[in-house]
Amino acid sequence: MIQPKGTIRARIIALPDADQSPEQLAGIAPGIPAQAQFARRLAAAGCQVVVPALISRSDEFSGDARVRFTNQTHREWIYRQAFQMGRHIIGYEVQKVLAVVDWFAAENDKQPIAAPIGVAGYHEGGLIAFYSAALDSRIQTTLVSGYFSERNRVWEEPIYRNVFGLLEQFGDAEIASLISPRGFVIEHSKIPNLNGPPTPRKGRSGGAAPGILATPNTPKVLSEYKRTTKLVFNKSRITLVPEAGPNALNTFGSDQALEALLRLANVTPKPNWKTAKPPANALQSKLSPQRQRRQVSELVEYNQRLLRFSEYKRSDSFWKKLPPAKASQWHAQCEPHRKQLWTEVIGQFPAANLPIKPRSRKILETDKWIGYELVLDVWDDVFAWGYLLVPKGIKKGERRPVVVCQHGLEGLPIDAVTRDTNERAFRYYKGFAAELADRGFVTFAPHNPYRGRDAFRVLQRKANPLGRSLFSVIVAQHNRIIDWLETQPFVDKTRIGFYGLSYGGKTAMRVPALVPRYCLSICAADFNEWIKKNVTVDARYSYLFTGEYEMFEFNLGHTFNYAEMAALIAPRPFMVERGHKDGVAPDEWVAYEFAKVRRLYANLGIPERTEIEYFNGPHSINGKATYDFLHRHLKWPKR
Repeated sequence: MIQPKGTIRARIIALPDADQSPEQLAGIAPGIPAQAQFARRLAAAGCQVVVPALISRSDEFSGDARVRFTNQTHREWIYRQAFQMGRHIIGYEVQKVLAVVDWFAAENDKQPIAAPIGVAGYHEGGLIAFYSAALDSRIQTTLVSGYFSERNRVWEEPIYRNVFGLLEQFGDAEIASLISPRGFVIEHSKIPNLNGPPTPRKGRSGGAAPGILATPNTPKVLSEYKRTTKLVFNKSRITLVPEAGPNALNTFGSDQALEALLRLANVTPKPNWKTAKPPANALQSKLSPQRQRRQVSELVEYNQRLLRFSEYKRSDSFWKKLPPAKASQWHAQCEPHRKQLWTEVIGQFPAANLPIKPRSRKILETDKWIGYELVLDVWDDVFAWGYLLVPKGIKKGERRPVVVCQHGLEGLPIDAVTRDTNERAFRYYKGFAAELADRGFVTFAPHNPYRGRDAFRVLQRKANPLGRSLFSVIVAQHNRIIDWLETQPFVDKTRIGFYGLSYGGKTAMRVPALVPRYCLSICAADFNEWIKKNVTVDARYSYLFTGEYEMFEFNLGHTFNYAEMAALIAPRPFMVERGHKDGVAPDEWVAYEFAKVRRLYANLGIPERTEIEYFNGPHSINGKATYDFLHRHLKWPKR
């Protein structure tokens, strides 16, 4: 806090960039040119100024000594945990600002004349200032520097700026309209280029999400400013600095921007405030890193507390609202929750809008079945494809059960089919689509678009700001696959089951929960205490420590763990296949979560419709109890 001498003319929260310190912005530590030290300069103008510390882009404390440390920035490290729990690093830092606003307002209540409250921020601090002002009308004047622009390529920015559903309603112009008619100053200033997360170094794992930052493009800033002026009634309360010119300002906190901020707050600054110099007794020693460590640690602990208590939240919002009645009524009982999962968590795209237009070619043949590659249209430029295995000897008019056999991460349909023991895929899949076709089932091995490392993860990044996810696409593709299967004369449309391994097991939890035409589901090598796996900092199994930054689904932690997803599959048969040596999670997590599923099926009076098979093996298809399960529930005899 910087306290001015004399009357307080305004109360301002000044937000540095994430890689700047409050001391630098106040002019008592080196690192920011004197002309850009807008916290100090506003104090010289007669403002009481509070400068919060933001979570930095360093990776120093991103990890846990019990597991390992990573090259994620502190902001990404907090983001990953928070996003799954319905929170956000942006939201946490906005709360810091609004806590100061609370204090400012309380101080104003003690005075005969209230001092106007404002907020000013640069770069990442500009983002926080922008959102804070939009959310709290007590903030009367706002300066955003080095941030305002078009936001349609937010997926290219660091992942800690990923706000689920943002672009459904809000570009920067729409957020600015929430500030109007209060004063708003946009300063188009340069920011340092950021080409990605810190480079992994000794003692740290990689896997941080890619993301770049660069000075907002001038035409895009002008375009968004023009859109803003069309959304507000009082254009005079919005100022762009500089008003014209092809380039951004070389620095931030310019005289013109600060003058506009004070003018819009109706503040007459002290004379000669522009020429005030930094104090001579600046800090000589380096700032201690312990403040940043404490800032990171307290948010980690807050997220972990949310994790610990999330089970009670899910119990209140899901299980207590759904006391099991009859099995025949359960599907209808669950419909509001199914809608919530689809629209609020996964995200729902419209159904396929093109004719199916199937294209196929024969690619494989054995003495027991013929294999075809099949392509089906979904939307413009989006299709579903996979391998269809049709047993030989199907009689005219006979309709067979179908098993959709889903590959895992970085997989292809052939992985579920190949029986070449020299192929790496065989270790995991054991040719289960081919084995089931040998047994007389029609099988289809679809391609799911989780392949290509960052290439597919960028699809998730593009979908999230639209309130969608990768599974929004996958659900539509699977619905289209079933559309086609149901038209085939050799398919019994009432007996189409799903069996997926690993990422295919993730699919087995989500897609059948949302697609009732799948008559059963088998989750292999994935079922576990999913929320814990995504949020805990205490276990090596956690996705917090890996490169799978697309795993996090907004607010899933307070809505649907795997037991709740399985409940949306019920009363249809549901099975878990689990190897003791599978590194996805420990047996204890799996058993704990499955116990809830088993209890539900027992309460519904259908305990025979769910089971779990443990086998003494790794992350793979075992193909014993699961095959029996398919024969029994798809009513197809063993041969």
